[in-house]
Amino acid sequence: MPSSPTPSERERSDAEAKAREKEEQAKLPYKWTQTIKDLEIAVPVAGNLRGKDIEVVVTKTKLKVAVKGQTPAIDGDLTHAIKVDESAWTLETVGGGGKEVSIHLDKSNKMEWWDAVVTNAEYKIDTSKIVPENSKLGDLDGQTRGMVEKMMYDQRQKEMGKPTSEEEGKMEMLKKFQAQHPEMDFSNAKMS
Repeated sequence: MPSSPTPSERERSDAEAKAREKEEQAKLPYKWTQTIKDLEIAVPVAGNLRGKDIEVVVTKTKLKVAVKGQTPAIDGDLTHAIKVDESAWTLETVGGGGKEVSIHLDKSNKMEWWDAVVTNAEYKIDTSKIVPENSKLGDLDGQTRGMVEKMMYDQRQKEMGKPTSEEEGKMEMLKKFQAQHPEMDFSNAKMS
């Protein structure tokens, strides 16, 4: 039975994987970053090009970026769906006299990380190693926000030695039952 790697072996393995991933991503004809909400993609192009020389097609599930008449830098199905109306692209001048096509894609599902921009990307990232930025409660959808607020409330209650929301609910039910049945003796009742 193989033994688990030691912490130093795991660190070395993670560092090697991260270096390999960085090297692979550098081979792509574009650079990309993401947050839990969106993607930013930069495709370098020649400095003499204008917007009319660029072909960018953005749909809910596909992305194509090319200089007209040339092989596309990106052309494929997106890893996940996006909100087309919230996505945009621009042609920007960068240092050294070059330009880049800058693309902003707004994720439809703001609760998942992408391992690549398009499914046919030659290289993918390990999303299990992503350390997310701190999010605000206001960034969460209503159901998730409610669940997080309840967990935070329960944690504060436990820290103060007070009952959690579930325990409060049980005590409230017991009080109602006692009120409906005053003839019963609840002096030895225990809540668990």
